[in-house]
Amino acid sequence: MSKELTYHCTIAAPVEHVFERFSDIPSTADVISGIESVEMLTDGPVGVGTRFRETRVMFGKEATEEMEFTEYQPPHHYVVEARSHGAHYVSSFDFKSINNGTDVTLTFSATPETVMAKIMSVIMGPMMRKSVSKCLTEDMTDMKAAIEAAEQSKQ
Repeated sequence: MSKELTYHCTIAAPVEHVFERFSDIPSTADVISGIESVEMLTDGPVGVGTRFRETRVMFGKEATEEMEFTEYQPPHHYVVEARSHGAHYVSSFDFKSINNGTDVTLTFSATPETVMAKIMSVIMGPMMRKSVSKCLTEDMTDMKAAIEAAEQSKQ
């Protein structure tokens, strides 16, 4: 599954608010229905080097991944990476201010690095791509709804 998957959504909120909410990792389990729990592994504010564990249910089983911020440029961009099960995962988030809110682009890639991961990506690639696509779309939908509800309550 080494192809990139890209998702776009427009959120009716200022770019600073959207970036802040997306990068507020400790509270993502409260907003994103697919995340069971988040454990911060580093102290202090989020930035390059911040590490955390995220637990989700995938294919009926709990899956926990350790992730790290490798780029952090508020309020416009950040990248989170993980290495697990012989693959390198990269999630890149871009935030662009537009007339009535923020355009969010998420680009996700999973690159197999081991022989076994390469074999499994050929066998399971289409099913994994579909599952990951659904998961990331739901994540973006959940974040959009939470951010827009918060903006509405301010008015």
